[in-house]
Amino acid sequence: MLLLIPHLFPNARLLEAAAQDLHLPALQSLLARGSRQSCQAAGMEAAVCEALGIARQQDWPLAPITLVADGGEAGDAYWLRADPVHLRVMRDRIVLTDSSALGLARDEADALAKTIGDHFGAGLNPQPLHPQRWYLDYAEAPQLTTTPLSLAVGCDIDPLLPQGPDAMRFRAELNELQMLLHEHPVNQARDARGALPVNSLWLWGGGRLPVACATPVSLHADNAEALALGGFCSARVQSLPAHPDTQAFAADGIILLDALTRSGQVGDAYGWREALRDLEQDWFVPLRGALRKLGPQGLRLLDPISGHALHLHPHDAWKYWRRPRSLISQLT
Repeated sequence: MLLLIPHLFPNARLLEAAAQDLHLPALQSLLARGSRQSCQAAGMEAAVCEALGIARQQDWPLAPITLVADGGEAGDAYWLRADPVHLRVMRDRIVLTDSSALGLARDEADALAKTIGDHFGAGLNPQPLHPQRWYLDYAEAPQLTTTPLSLAVGCDIDPLLPQGPDAMRFRAELNELQMLLHEHPVNQARDARGALPVNSLWLWGGGRLPVACATPVSLHADNAEALALGGFCSARVQSLPAHPDTQAFAADGIILLDALTRSGQVGDAYGWREALRDLEQDWFVPLRGALRKLGPQGLRLLDPISGHALHLHPHDAWKYWRRPRSLISQLT
């Protein structure tokens, strides 16, 4: 079993602010008894792809897979996600807010995308199949590697911008795009009502549609990208249960708990603390009670944002001598 919990191990500043005097017996017991490991801090999308057997191309090929889930035809083209975002200029950095926080309407997405396509032509002509998920297609793959959205939101984007021989061309177009969108009527109307304007696109998830693979494991998730990946691989896709059955932890499958994601991305200490309290009651208490029933391979709890992991085995249920320490020290 793979249990994915992005932002369980947050940065030091958030952890110090959120976890003072926070006592979560089940989580602290699991952290004390399991074996700490490291993993790739490659983002939620990469972790789900790896677990389902989807190979990396230049990027993890989220774009063609979610395109199909959104009703598009991938064909033989190379696809990039080009999601509408808001870039906020701060004193010493530029921080990204993703489309899930923008509340972009269908007509707004269509109008913005049309303006971009009319201005740039085929080289930057986004297809807004979903208001939050836009797509670019190319006959030949650009020489470009990108950063998954789950690693970029709330962060300084400068080190996360596209890399590779074609990167400078794309960066120049995105700079021009910001000027184009500044005075767009959609953004003026959004600004007038206090909504964040769309002032850029985030390019990521490039690839051609891979050969469909059959991975008959269960996938419990509410995240759109994870659900699209699971559907592509013929996984047994289900929404997250409100109260998990302890037998679920012994199965061969994937559970994605992203309740900490939004607060972790924006540094919301109170929101992260309260979401972790809910995870304690809804998931960590049942998991602690199910330790003895885990399969022989155990359970791997992974934070694909921080690069920290915890491996739990059935015999860990008997390690009473491993006493829990403060939550801050255990999540560092």
